[in-house]
Amino acid sequence: MPKHDKIARFSVSLPESLLDELDAMVERRGYQSRSQAVAALARDGLVEYASQLGTESVAGTINLVYDYKKKGLQAKLAAIQHNYYLLIVANMHVHLENHNYLEVLLVQGRASELQKLADELITCRGVKNGRISLTATTIPPLL
Repeated sequence: MPKHDKIARFSVSLPESLLDELDAMVERRGYQSRSQAVAALARDGLVEYASQLGTESVAGTINLVYDYKKKGLQAKLAAIQHNYYLLIVANMHVHLENHNYLEVLLVQGRASELQKLADELITCRGVKNGRISLTATTIPPLL
């Protein structure tokens, strides 16, 4: 939240069971208050909303777990990444057990383009698990 933002107060009505779950989340995650938790949930929801619209520029990660012994998979993943090279800031992979790699791509761009990239990577045969996680802001430009 920018320092110049003023705090606005509003009232929210929730079923008691939902409020109990919110209070449990506040305690488990260590939020200082319900307000802090609700603000975090609102930010997450706004990022998801922006990604559905696809017009906002955001940053985030794409995480993949895949079998590196699957014939042609690494070449296919590399080819897809080359097609989207302007969106990929950096990537790394880590060797896991049982012929698996964990690959993490740091990405930035229009949310709709990042989702398209993630979908192409995640749906490759041999990718066992994939997820995209977007933030509300972008990475500052390097000068």
